[in-house]
Amino acid sequence: MRIDLDFIGRRLDAYERLLRLDKPIGTLLLLWPTLWAVWLASGGSPSIEAVAIFGVGTLLMRSAGCALNDFADRKFDARVERTRDRPLATGEIAPAEALALAVLLAATAFGLVLMLNRLAMQLSFIALAIAATYPYAKRFIALPQLYLGVAFGFGIPMAYAAIQWRLPPDCWALLAANVFFAFAYDTEYAMVDREDDAKIGIRTSALTLGRHDVAAVMASYALMLAILAGVGAYLHLNWPYYAGLALAAAMMVTHYRLIRGRSRDGCFKAFRQNNWVGAAVFAGIVAAYALK
Repeated sequence: MRIDLDFIGRRLDAYERLLRLDKPIGTLLLLWPTLWAVWLASGGSPSIEAVAIFGVGTLLMRSAGCALNDFADRKFDARVERTRDRPLATGEIAPAEALALAVLLAATAFGLVLMLNRLAMQLSFIALAIAATYPYAKRFIALPQLYLGVAFGFGIPMAYAAIQWRLPPDCWALLAANVFFAFAYDTEYAMVDREDDAKIGIRTSALTLGRHDVAAVMASYALMLAILAGVGAYLHLNWPYYAGLALAAAMMVTHYRLIRGRSRDGCFKAFRQNNWVGAAVFAGIVAAYALK
């Protein structure tokens, strides 16, 4: 029996694109806030097990979310320039395959959750419900990016629950900061697809805000930094933490320069650079505890 290696290669490539394994930016934008929470909840000394569980869990749930999102948007994606080559839009992968893969990945992630405590396990069901409904939020919610902020940040309360067995004020403040962070970077992302989304009737913050989109992005960044500064004061973190925030703020200034003209390339470049914003905040957290 002859094995068709070309066919296997094409299938693997299609699955890789479906799960965005070729574009890790989304996973990183989920991972950084989760790691903020893991480090802060553990006082700067997280266990290897906690880092591994939340790291792998983030990758699994991000991939599951991508499969579900492409299933929900398969008809829209074919009409949008940036997404028309996604494997469900082109027919390379059947809708049922994408759903089955999303379920498999979510179930695998839940297997990791079983290693955590009861509170974290209970929160995981809320996280799953939010992740499963987000792809449909843009049909009904004028600012779906706020919903995304909760979906992308739910690793924060889960990390606190797993490590501290409780959800203290700094946990909720961190989640709020991530909501503003996600609103900013996903609005930049939505600015890339503004014209296509207007044609097909998708709701996004870029369309809802109109000419106020750039101002809203910068205001969201400012609120994110203000909340994170408050978290640092509440937890009595050392100066490297604020140095990390300052570095993140400097990056945000460059984002303004990229998005003020509202070009597709500039907005997409700004979106991608948010990985480094999250990394700067994380580096500040790690350094602050290292100097204690």
